[in-house]
Amino acid sequence: MKMSYYPETDSLYIDLVDRSSAESREVSEGVVLDYDADGNLVGIDIDNASKKLDLSELTLSRLPTESHTLSR
Repeated sequence: MKMSYYPETDSLYIDLVDRSSAESREVSEGVVLDYDADGNLVGIDIDNASKKLDLSELTLSRLPTESHTLSR
């Protein structure tokens, strides 16, 4: 999984897997889910991310590795 923040557009894109999207659906204002050709979720696009999310901290938990918190 890869998260990319674009300050010029204040958008956050979360790549869940390394596959191209074939279809996109807006599920709420400024939140778009991307699906591959088989209907599997491959990414999440969030517009105005700094207004919708706390981007100052990222916590990873219950992953099959050690848990870490990242802060600015």
